Amino acid sequence: MTAGNVKHVTHTEPEFVTVRSFDAPRKRVFDAWTKPELMAKWWGPKGFTVSHSKMDLKPGGIYHYGLKSSDGQVIWGKLTYREIMAPEKLVFVTSFSDEKGGTTRHPMSPNWPLEMLSMITFEEEAGKTKIIVRWSPLNPTDIERQTFIDGMTDMEQGWTGTLDQFADYLAKA
Repeated sequence: MTAGNVKHVTHTEPEFVTVRSFDAPRKRVFDAWTKPELMAKWWGPKGFTVSHSKMDLKPGGIYHYGLKSSDGQVIWGKLTYREIMAPEKLVFVTSFSDEKGGTTRHPMSPNWPLEMLSMITFEEEAGKTKIIVRWSPLNPTDIERQTFIDGMTDMEQGWTGTLDQFADYLAKA
């Protein structure tokens, strides 16, 4: 699946990139990113569990999720799909949301970019799959751009925790 007129995404914003390899075939890894019942088993940073997982996997469709912290707080988020190229790439806009799916500000960082452009690529390498995560602010204000740049260390910790949970899921599945 791919959006009819989206061929290539270009932007000039600062970009966060992280790369990780997993001991699993690309189709299995891609499926775990594109099936809500599988995402519910691993999505989110360490210390959070998925309490809501609903997906409409198509360009313009949304993955709406709730992440529950160990103290019971639920943080809502959504991915709005722009491009789906199974099993090679996903492009989506990431944002925080409310329980109904409306876009909201980051609950703990009001200057965080309202929307993030996310591109996840899945590359085969000798029976394993390398995931490359590219994340950048989408149409940010100057303060949102700077908050993104200043948050690189936190993003590394968050994505490391999420990808650690993903690795644990793959090892157990």
